[in-house]
Amino acid sequence: MARRQIFMGILRVIGFIVLIFAVYAIIQNMQAQECTEGESGLDCIELPPGFSIEYYAENVENARSMTLSPNGTLFVGSRNAGNVYALPDRDRDNRADELIVIAEGLNMPNGVAFRNGSLYVAEVSRVIRYDDIESRLEDPPEPVIVNDSFPTDQSHGWKYIKFGPDGKLYVPVGAPCNVCNREEDDERYATIMRMEANGSGLEVFARGIRNSVGFAWHPETEELWFTDNGRDWLGDDLPPDELNRAPEPGLHFGFPFCHGGDIPDPEFGELRDCEEFTPPEVKLGPHVAALGMTFYTGTMFPEEYRNQTFIAEHGSWNRKIPIGYRVTLVRLENGTPVSYEAFAEGWLQGFSSWGRPVDVLVMPDGALLVSDDKNDAIYRISYLGTGQGVI
Repeated sequence: MARRQIFMGILRVIGFIVLIFAVYAIIQNMQAQECTEGESGLDCIELPPGFSIEYYAENVENARSMTLSPNGTLFVGSRNAGNVYALPDRDRDNRADELIVIAEGLNMPNGVAFRNGSLYVAEVSRVIRYDDIESRLEDPPEPVIVNDSFPTDQSHGWKYIKFGPDGKLYVPVGAPCNVCNREEDDERYATIMRMEANGSGLEVFARGIRNSVGFAWHPETEELWFTDNGRDWLGDDLPPDELNRAPEPGLHFGFPFCHGGDIPDPEFGELRDCEEFTPPEVKLGPHVAALGMTFYTGTMFPEEYRNQTFIAEHGSWNRKIPIGYRVTLVRLENGTPVSYEAFAEGWLQGFSSWGRPVDVLVMPDGALLVSDDKNDAIYRISYLGTGQGVI
């Protein structure tokens, strides 16, 4: 009889615990649903005092990487949607006037870059170019193939592209796996490459980079900084994502032998020592999926933000407790990172997310644009000053 009472007591305790977790999950899911109803989602975003967030564009399916023309047309790539968009703001009211699909049916056209009147688009295995595109937004020309010699692997095959201070187009090639060693059979994998604007002179700039989907050059030193996504299946807390710096070509950042600068890989770590490689400047959150990044070069935000680093964290996909889903700020002093903190967060509500930041871009007026491939939106973050009742 006593054992039965003990057993029933244990069952009641277990049932009570399950009920608590169920109620918590329902509450968190309700919060996430509230954040998807129209513009009410923006009420969930927490920003430092004096900052405000609003929609720059909505219904931009699977919005990913962004680039801006000198005339003010925002071009946006996608991944799963296969589209490339143009978002003109002709009346300069800080909101896109219309959404124009200038290309569709492409193979993960994530990366976009603009130069000399032409839009460059990165698919999985090639980079193409649309010449004189702004005069033909409604009737785009047939694209010119710039270079079609990249690997065809879908895994980590989507690309971020950007022109560097040297005039060359930088193109990453991700590892075609969670973790594997392909250095000997194909040196292109797990690298950032670069080439001339016409596609010639393709070469490896940096190695040992699992999957970079965002980079920028420091406005003063012109050194390349880039994010890198760490491998999966080492647990919820390992390894960190990375913010790296490549002041010169030829550096190796560790993958697949070493992660986060000091974590030997269980399979490949015995082949090479972590001390051989360039460590990250900042160990970011584990599995936050750090993607687009930029240095703040505008004048709208307070002086303390000048030349500081903003990073779009897409959010973890298989962590027990999800993290990321935010825009973070890495503060630098004399070019050295001194802190890593949240700048804009609220796309993650409990265990559910209603948005996933992908890329960040500084506008000519100093506002910060953020793309979101889950909420199909482009946000505009501006600074109005403290004491004005903003978010």
